[in-house]
Amino acid sequence: MTEQNASLGVPGSFGVTDRAAAQIAQILSAQSSAALRVAVLAGGCSGFQYSFDLDEAPPTDEDMVIERDGARVLVDQSSLTLLGGAQLDYTDALMGAHFAIKNPNATSACGCGSSFSID
Repeated sequence: MTEQNASLGVPGSFGVTDRAAAQIAQILSAQSSAALRVAVLAGGCSGFQYSFDLDEAPPTDEDMVIERDGARVLVDQSSLTLLGGAQLDYTDALMGAHFAIKNPNATSACGCGSSFSID
């Protein structure tokens, strides 16, 4: 897939907020990693769970690549079918700092926000 610059989610696409891009860029520079890979896996308490991994491998032809402000995010096609219109954000709150996905396709989610279901 072609590379794109994304800030807010484009309908049917996957976006990255300013906060998430800044945090990803900081992590990638400190870890010397190539990209943050975002994926959806079967499992979790709600049926699907989000996965965030540092990835040294180059993107495949099946990956959507988002590059923004020093951040690079990879999402595979299978995951994109469940993440259309979703947005990756970064939260630094009293309960801790973490990446979170705002997914309009999720019909329910677990309390921690790391797994979701689609009816």
